[in-house]
Amino acid sequence: MSTQIEIQEEVDVLEQETQNHEIVLFNDDVNTFDFVIDSLIDVCDHTLEQAEQCTILVHYKGKCTVKTGEYDALKSQCTKLLGRGLSAEIV
Repeated sequence: MSTQIEIQEEVDVLEQETQNHEIVLFNDDVNTFDFVIDSLIDVCDHTLEQAEQCTILVHYKGKCTVKTGEYDALKSQCTKLLGRGLSAEIV
């Protein structure tokens, strides 16, 4: 019984470690709301509502987590956001 619990705890820790990265998008004075919204839809597969909410949070709070997941999966998305002139990083 304790072996099952230990295995489950190890699986839980591994799942947390692989899902603990985020793309954080930062506010800038260059890009329009529409451009940021379109970029989040195209690059991060956001719905219109998700993209609008993130854009508003970025504008008023200065930053917003726009995607979470494994580092390798986020890397290309972050690179695409940067390529569009947005300010983003993986944390």
